[in-house]
Amino acid sequence: QVQLVESGGGLVQPGGSLRLSCAASGSPSDYYAIGWFRQAPGKGREGVSCISRIDSSTYYADSVKGRFTISRDNAENMVYLQMNSLKPEDSAVYYCGAGVTPTTVEFMCGMPSSDWWGQGTQVTVSS
Repeated sequence: QVQLVESGGGLVQPGGSLRLSCAASGSPSDYYAIGWFRQAPGKGREGVSCISRIDSSTYYADSVKGRFTISRDNAENMVYLQMNSLKPEDSAVYYCGAGVTPTTVEFMCGMPSSDWWGQGTQVTVSS
């Protein structure tokens, strides 16, 4: 079982930055890939960015490429999402997800699909 706890959300003005953190219980070997997803009111869940434990490959949704960066600290079992140049359309609840069955970042973020979810953290981009 993998437990995920997100933090770092909040209210930020357009053009600002936030850094989300996800603390994962257990060992990094418990999952094949881990990533960030988001869901805005009235919309489906979207894969934002995922990173593979196997080869550290990454996936970014087209809407965040060049603005968001995913990173991982295996020693601390943490995953981060640095979000820069935030836009109002980035407003959503952001969830951390982990895939414990063999998967790729393209499948995990693209479907989106995850075996475990955190409770989510709200990000609001507004002036």
